[in-house]
Amino acid sequence: MYTVSVTTRPPRKDEVDGLDYHFLDEEIFHAQRKAGAFAEWAEVHGNYYATPRADLKRLIATGKDVLVEVDVQGMRQLRDAALDMVSVFVVPPSYKALESRLDTRDANTPEDRAVRLQNAREELAARFEYDYLVVNQVLEDAVADFEAIVRAERCRSSRMNKELETDEDLIS
Repeated sequence: MYTVSVTTRPPRKDEVDGLDYHFLDEEIFHAQRKAGAFAEWAEVHGNYYATPRADLKRLIATGKDVLVEVDVQGMRQLRDAALDMVSVFVVPPSYKALESRLDTRDANTPEDRAVRLQNAREELAARFEYDYLVVNQVLEDAVADFEAIVRAERCRSSRMNKELETDEDLIS
């Protein structure tokens, strides 16, 4: 299950409100932030992003795995909230690959591109704060690595013991 983030940036071509992001103007964003509507929020690349608290609570209550895509600031806020979470830092194989991917996407002004590249350098320094690191060189391999992390975390004894009601469940 995946949370849909809120952002104040304008939609890109082919992005759908409510599916890709919830697009808000800054005034509404800040009003919702002050009202406590967000589990985490941050200013990133000159725009604001957040995870709606109600959506996150609803998804967690299902008992299924919940994927929350956040930057370093958001991860720190969620970690500090003492959520039962696993953090995965996804990185490109190199800085040149990141530059190439931004250029191929062709969705950023030169100024925005420069900000994103500088922010990427700063965020990479935080990679040691994460539980796992996945290098996205070959997409299929990165997806397989991520799936392996999810499977391993599901098998963590602290999680498995919560699911087993009694010792009899192990024997029967």
